[in-house]
Amino acid sequence: MYYIGIDVGGTNLKAGLVREDGQILAVERTPLAFENPEQFARTLAQLGQSVLQQAGVPVSDVVSAGIGIPGAVAGGDILYTCNIPLRDVPLSRLFRQHLDVPVLLENDANCAAVGEWLCGAGRGTQQFIVVTLGTGVGGGLILNGKLYSGSGMVGEVGHMVIQHGGAPCNCGRRGCWEAYASATGLIRMTREAMEAHPESLLHTVAAQSGCVEGRTAFDAAVQGDETALGLCRDYVSYLAAGVTNLINILQPEAVAIGGGVAAAPDGLLLTPLREIVERECYPRHTGQVPRIVRAELGNDAGIIGAALLKRAI
Repeated sequence: MYYIGIDVGGTNLKAGLVREDGQILAVERTPLAFENPEQFARTLAQLGQSVLQQAGVPVSDVVSAGIGIPGAVAGGDILYTCNIPLRDVPLSRLFRQHLDVPVLLENDANCAAVGEWLCGAGRGTQQFIVVTLGTGVGGGLILNGKLYSGSGMVGEVGHMVIQHGGAPCNCGRRGCWEAYASATGLIRMTREAMEAHPESLLHTVAAQSGCVEGRTAFDAAVQGDETALGLCRDYVSYLAAGVTNLINILQPEAVAIGGGVAAAPDGLLLTPLREIVERECYPRHTGQVPRIVRAELGNDAGIIGAALLKRAI
């Protein structure tokens, strides 16, 4: 049997046809170009139809379609998304007008957590957290061997405040973890560093790629630029603040870091992150500091997890 997994990101939409063992048979991507909820649902259904056509699989062989949404969901409805103008949208109903298969909705970071738990960095664990660093900061929680999804707003770890009165967040608060640890936050801090340090290699790196990206600071730091190195240290300290909070509350066996920023070199990201967390987290007192690892499935985690949601609920 086959499953459709759809990953809704802040900038791109991705769909895959997935077997029960997690193997992706076909993938289709398109940029997010939001007009209205009806058009949004139609686009998602068209992506699903496209992967079926690529693989030559009839709709009748599809068990379900899972959709990962960057926000809060309940049943077949989107309650609210922070970075896409969606509120109280009956997405399952709208989707089935174009592709009539059973639909499961879940937060996108929860889907990534399911994918990593079943097929990636969390295999064999019962307590597992995935933190995704992309347009925002998402979190997915596997507790006692099940996805913890609660009433729709669970897992929004990016919106805990780590800097009182700090940078504004799209959710309406100030100082959210997302405002500092997301790729968007890193880009903002990179631009601020460039403005303050016109001599920095950050300018050259940004010019070479044509814009400031989440990787700009790390690329310049690899080349030894002092401003970039300081920026990376600041970024990791913000990242560590949130990871430490999660560990202190939930004490998982492992925390996997995913998303585009997670591709940064270990020496600039994971190694200093582990050092700070090991020094500051509460479980250090009993020698039970969780493993901090890089997520293994990359951009496929959300697709696989969305497709296999039934196995985690």
